[in-house]
Amino acid sequence: MSVASTKEALEAVARVQGGFFTARQALDAGYSHQGQKYHADHGNWLRAGRGLYRLPGIDAGPEDEYARWDLWSRGRGVMSHGTALVIHDIGLANPAQVTMTVPPGFRQAHPAVKLFKRVLPDRDIVRRAAFKVTTVARTLLDVAADAAIQQEADAAVTDAIERGLVTSRGLAWRADELGDRAALRIERALHAIGADT
Repeated sequence: MSVASTKEALEAVARVQGGFFTARQALDAGYSHQGQKYHADHGNWLRAGRGLYRLPGIDAGPEDEYARWDLWSRGRGVMSHGTALVIHDIGLANPAQVTMTVPPGFRQAHPAVKLFKRVLPDRDIVRRAAFKVTTVARTLLDVAADAAIQQEADAAVTDAIERGLVTSRGLAWRADELGDRAALRIERALHAIGADT
């Protein structure tokens, strides 16, 4: 591969991942380990974590940071809970950490990420260009199960129903999937807005 085609191959991968790419993807594009070190040491690539880089020249979009965490989790994580509320633009969430659901055997940890370990069914996952996120309905169930206060669930449920993203009946039907606490909070949130179930 020529230098130009190697660079183009890596840029093509990075563009769909918010400018981020892994050392493995760089290797696949034709960059040796020594070449990767050279580009990182000389500022051609920005280090974003262990084995994770970002190309400086690619304009950052509002959701690009989630691509970073998807790569960090090796594609096993799904943006969920408060982060999913932000992505779906519902409720009042402003999480201090990225919230992500990962499989039970997941072993990585990072102080910027709060992990929830459980298996998510495919029906509860939406694929975005560079990351996965829980559906609106699953996000509301997760928030109801784990929210510190009822008002957090109320605001998210109200917003989602008013915008037609979920129905009160569909949400009530799934409310008990994550246990009694989630079911009670969903029921209270629906009652607060006078929703028919």
